[in-house]
Amino acid sequence: MPLATRAGPMLGRPARPRPGRRRPSAPVVLHSAPIVLPVSAAPLRDGAVVVRGDRVLQVGARAELLAYFPVETEHRWPGMIVAGAVDACAAGAPEPGVTARATVVRDPHEPAAGLPGIAYVEVRSAAEEEWESRERDAVITAIHEADRPGGCGLAARTRDPQVLEDVAVLARTFGLRLLADLDAHAPVALDEAGVLGPLCHVICSRPLDPGERKLLRLRRTAVAVGPAHPAADVLALLEEGNVVAFGCLGLPGGPLALAADVRRRARELGLRPRGLDRRLVAAATLGGARALGMDQGAGRIGTLGPGARADFVVHDARGRYPYAALLAGAPCAGTVLGGAIVAGAPE
Repeated sequence: MPLATRAGPMLGRPARPRPGRRRPSAPVVLHSAPIVLPVSAAPLRDGAVVVRGDRVLQVGARAELLAYFPVETEHRWPGMIVAGAVDACAAGAPEPGVTARATVVRDPHEPAAGLPGIAYVEVRSAAEEEWESRERDAVITAIHEADRPGGCGLAARTRDPQVLEDVAVLARTFGLRLLADLDAHAPVALDEAGVLGPLCHVICSRPLDPGERKLLRLRRTAVAVGPAHPAADVLALLEEGNVVAFGCLGLPGGPLALAADVRRRARELGLRPRGLDRRLVAAATLGGARALGMDQGAGRIGTLGPGARADFVVHDARGRYPYAALLAGAPCAGTVLGGAIVAGAPE
């Protein structure tokens, strides 16, 4: 998608502060750049993001926002501001540009990486007897006692169908999200156990047949494609309407690097579907947020708009086609997490 010649209207219009009201304790800060990519809306030239505390107040044209809000500080960034990437199945230290992630842990008390996201407690019992006698109570206790910023979920790594069924019941009972591996389980087996659904996302590195893709789509289960996932299958998932995210599995680069690799391999196959760059960037950001169930309401991630959490990244990317520029390997020049600059320095 080419960049518009002028910035569009603000993304929704918040109410003006009423005269006489107590001034909020957190200052109003404006982050501006030659390009702002909210993900959920069209790219903006000479755009800005207004932040108070850890939330976004507004996204729009810099001049309009400066006139509308009582901005105390402006941070002028070079390049492009874009919603932070979300790694839907991470391991190891966070990659630059990643502002939220899903991790699989044996113990939810393990130190968090300092990023929003969900820690999925691993369930590995080989048989129902082991699960009932030992692991089930340990998992429930760990979840109750855990203090994770984004909460806990369950990673169904067991191959036993009875244990899978009970894991699904536990998730529904406690309102937990689920993570499953399609390299270990067929979608139909997960569906029969009650694992699939809108509270679940799956990690996958193999091609899926049309029936499997349709089942996941009908169950509203997001698919986190891994580094080895065939590019043609990723394009089929996108074209057919599945929710697609990227899971890096600890390999370097982050979701945007995986998206760029899919783009490169698709072009080598002669595949150039319309809007592919935009959809790949959306999968690396908003798709990951949807996989974690963090794409709705106040404090949502993966996109920039009023009420969203103020998590975004600055990339040294310029040009008429911002999505293509971002996937060309533009380096990360800065990171804002919860409204605070944690990496890089604006002008």
